[in-house]
Amino acid sequence: MAENVVKGPASYFPSIEQKYGRPISEWQDLIRSSPLTKHMELVSWLKAEHGIGHGHANALVAHTLAEGK
Repeated sequence: MAENVVKGPASYFPSIEQKYGRPISEWQDLIRSSPLTKHMELVSWLKAEHGIGHGHANALVAHTLAEGK
């Protein structure tokens, strides 16, 4: 079994980058620059404005907010 398996929100990052064609750092910059601050507001915004699926949006927001704005 692999020792350095990525768990949690970051485990979605490779598929997010592949599916939406932008690096995670760009998505995080977008989230940080948004006037929205609540988790579900940001998830809904990513889904509505950028067409990101719920699970991917949730992972991006959770990881970014955990790092601090």
